[in-house]
Amino acid sequence: MADFKYKLIGAAFELLWASQLTRLIRRQSKARGVIFTLHRVLPEDPADFSPNAILQVKPDFLEYTIMRVRQLGFEIVDLDEAARRIEADEPAKPFVAFTFDDAYRDNLRYALPIMRRQQCPFTIYVPTALVDGVGEVWWQALEDIIAAQNALAVTQGGETEYYATANLGEKHRAYDSLYHRMRTMPEADRVKLIRELAEQYGLDLQRHCRELIMDWSELRLFANEPLCTIGAHGVHHYELAKLSPQDARNEIEQSLRILKAQFGKAPIHLSYPIGGTPSAGPREYTLARELGLRTAVTTRPGGLYAGNRYSLHSLPRVSLNGLFQQKRHVDVFATPALFSLVAR
Repeated sequence: MADFKYKLIGAAFELLWASQLTRLIRRQSKARGVIFTLHRVLPEDPADFSPNAILQVKPDFLEYTIMRVRQLGFEIVDLDEAARRIEADEPAKPFVAFTFDDAYRDNLRYALPIMRRQQCPFTIYVPTALVDGVGEVWWQALEDIIAAQNALAVTQGGETEYYATANLGEKHRAYDSLYHRMRTMPEADRVKLIRELAEQYGLDLQRHCRELIMDWSELRLFANEPLCTIGAHGVHHYELAKLSPQDARNEIEQSLRILKAQFGKAPIHLSYPIGGTPSAGPREYTLARELGLRTAVTTRPGGLYAGNRYSLHSLPRVSLNGLFQQKRHVDVFATPALFSLVAR
């Protein structure tokens, strides 16, 4: 089902580019700007079984995107300036803001040199427990466990379910099923399940996290980088909407305190972990506002308009999807009105 969905999206991208509709839409749109979402930046092609490849772009695609949006007439700004332009009485030059979620170590090796070379402001949203090396990058851990096995036995609530994972199709079906289960269960149950699977199949979750995510000394290079804004991303990367009101508040508030202790300044920008509608809603938006944050971003698709001045704590973003990395695709990503239409 996912493959079919992405084939349809790919076909739409090709049609929009070939017809030059993107140019016409941008010219007539009232969108003031767009925030791009990125996660990983890696030069290698993903493996055949890589359900998280959507989170991964190549360095040359990132650099081309920066150059192309400037050619299209966008100004690249930080989130402070993005908020000012959303709130302005009169529209300024259209803008793009680049954001990276999760503090992946590859951001240091591959993304940071590009951002410096292109003098491109950006924000990196930091989940503090993962930087401590004590959290779980569970979505990648699930992929890595399935990739290494020909079969899985998953026990939950005294019941054991078996998954064949010998071939590519079976691996994808198992991942889709278990990922959906984990996304819909309470966070405490999800943590318990991924820890049990990791122990059962020999994956050291803490080592896995330390290999993927920067430590504090590495992240300090970003904190000292004038182009970079450090944003909050919770403590444990929990879906806040699944938590009690107090636990959700604590996830945000503690992350702000930890980042202030590390870098001397509390962030004023937040990214809701996972960030879709099931992960963050009106309650979380109110929490972000009450805690004094300037902006908070979701992963709901869309551009930014004057009306977003009233919803600075639920801003949409456009994900630079790793499955669509042809140069011509950037013209589609840089047409925020399309994504607003999809969201509606």
